[in-house]
Amino acid sequence: MAYVKVKRRKLTFAERTYVAPIAKGMVTTLKHMLQLGGTERVTMEYPEQKWKLPDRYRGAPVLVKDAAGREKCVSCSMCEYVCPPRAISIIPGEIDGPVEKAPKVFDIDMLRCIFCGYCEEVCPEEAIFMSEEYELCGQTRAEMVFPKDKLYAMGEKFGRDGRTKDPVKKYDRLVSEAAAQGLDLTK
Repeated sequence: MAYVKVKRRKLTFAERTYVAPIAKGMVTTLKHMLQLGGTERVTMEYPEQKWKLPDRYRGAPVLVKDAAGREKCVSCSMCEYVCPPRAISIIPGEIDGPVEKAPKVFDIDMLRCIFCGYCEEVCPEEAIFMSEEYELCGQTRAEMVFPKDKLYAMGEKFGRDGRTKDPVKKYDRLVSEAAAQGLDLTK
């Protein structure tokens, strides 16, 4: 194997001490500090100013209720099954009434959640949505496991602004489809 030697030129004294690049950087810093030369401020004053989020932004997942204030989640566990990092854990609750049931426990570990949106896509009842919430903080790992009541509170802040396509009742659509087929689900 042959090696090629590359001859490099000798650096001048100014190049060896980095005086010119440091001076150039200091001039740029002074321009930004004094806002000279038509430069606009690029630093955002974070707590007072917030980012304008894109339309399809996927933040923290939240649970929503229907217009009557009932839980839309029927604890089918499809979101738990499809979650890649296994951040969702559901314990089904008792059946309430003839058809409806709700989860006894619905937890999302936000430290594990990758905000992929699969849970929203797979939910047959449209009970879970990706909100625009991106400010999640906690002092311990346990604080970052969001229980059902916290997810519903975040969902109330998220609101029902047209994203929830079936805000009336969970089974009205199914009952009307069954009636069209001649079936009676009320028995």
